[in-house]
Amino acid sequence: MTGVTELESAPEMKPLREGLPKPVLLLDNVQRVYRTGEGPLVVLQQASLAVRPGEIVALVAPSGAGKSTLLHVAGLLERPDGGDVVVGGRSTIRLDDQGRTAMRRREIGFVYQFHHLLPEFSALENVVVPQMIAGLGRREAERRGRELLSYLRVDHRAEHRPAELSGGEQQRVAIARAVANAPRLLLADEPTGNLDPRTSAHVFAALLGLVRESGLAALIATHNLALAARMDRAITLSDGAVVPTEIG
Repeated sequence: MTGVTELESAPEMKPLREGLPKPVLLLDNVQRVYRTGEGPLVVLQQASLAVRPGEIVALVAPSGAGKSTLLHVAGLLERPDGGDVVVGGRSTIRLDDQGRTAMRRREIGFVYQFHHLLPEFSALENVVVPQMIAGLGRREAERRGRELLSYLRVDHRAEHRPAELSGGEQQRVAIARAVANAPRLLLADEPTGNLDPRTSAHVFAALLGLVRESGLAALIATHNLALAARMDRAITLSDGAVVPTEIG
């Protein structure tokens, strides 16, 4: 893992070059329609997107435009009504619920606006538990958990429960938990939306440094345009389709 100086400088790294590896996440003409009492509500329509290893993509759009739906479909929490979601080169269109759960557990990490840490467990235990569920032994899970907490600079709070942590510390633990099982794809929904500007900047720097260091592919929904401008590129939703957008 890199040191503090390198971590803080991570947001200034240059965007990815052309010709890098195949996408970790590929949305291929995805459609998502909700049935309502007033008729069908089309949220995603021919939505296509590719996110590659080490790339961090900002998803910015007005409330109600479908950002959460896009993340849920990409994270295999919702099935698309059309098109395909390809994760790690594997189509998911024909996977049953068990197969989708297994792929989600193996390939995808989630970070939400609210940390959703288990209140009765310490910071370290919150990072250890998902690893043990995935089959890792406790000793190795604790070693990796401490390494991640150290990288995110909250190792000194490892034995504290969530209620004893600040908002920024809680979110750093949530990030550590999300990547504990070494996923290839990280999805985040307003991960700094509940933090003050200074804490938000620190948490984002840690998140970006982790993406660069580990080669994750990351898709981050955010209303924070200052943070979105520091990502590799930004996209938005227009009439249900994914389109590039300029920030600033």
